Amino acid sequence: MRAGRCLVVLCVVLATLAGGAGAESALSREEALDRLGATDTFARRRSVESLGAVGRMDDVPALMRALADADEIVRHEAERAIWAVWSRSGDPEVDALFAQGAQQMANRELADSVQTFSRIIALKPDFAEGWNKRATARFLAGDLQGSLADCDEVMARNPMHFGALSGYGLIHSQLGNPELALDYFRRALAINPNMEGVRANIEAIRRELAGKGRRET
Repeated sequence: MRAGRCLVVLCVVLATLAGGAGAESALSREEALDRLGATDTFARRRSVESLGAVGRMDDVPALMRALADADEIVRHEAERAIWAVWSRSGDPEVDALFAQGAQQMANRELADSVQTFSRIIALKPDFAEGWNKRATARFLAGDLQGSLADCDEVMARNPMHFGALSGYGLIHSQLGNPELALDYFRRALAINPNMEGVRANIEAIRRELAGKGRRET
């Protein structure tokens, strides 16, 4: 869950599920993986863009490493690619429902979105992103405990899910647990150092704790 950038992520998801811009020129998966470590910046850019279209869950660790690339565009596209891979279930029915739920959430039809993602969870309970999107919809609807429970399910299936870690931080911020929120935000940033919203949240909590004379843990 990344409620702070929720609409941006939803646009990426919807574009990916619709075929994605530039998908026609994508490299094959094997070509993309081979070029991911290239010295040429443009080759690495094309590699991560292509993996957004053709990558698999097995490719996510390599994309995670690209989050620390020297090139800003490679880092940005690697994050987009990770979200795209996470959003593909491998089941056409589930993917269609996923696109529907994402559109409902973008339209702020939150109750309908929660129902749609609940259907996805019933059909494919091992699909971590179904849980993550329901966590986001529940958070936006104000159901913090439901969102927290869904984040637990995401992490049980995908321990490197920086979005769910950020989601924990947002939830605990609203629940009045700044120290716990700070810990989760830091864990998210350790995996994906490009989350500027998370970085801003960390600084805000640090100022809050300092203003109250409370030490960081």
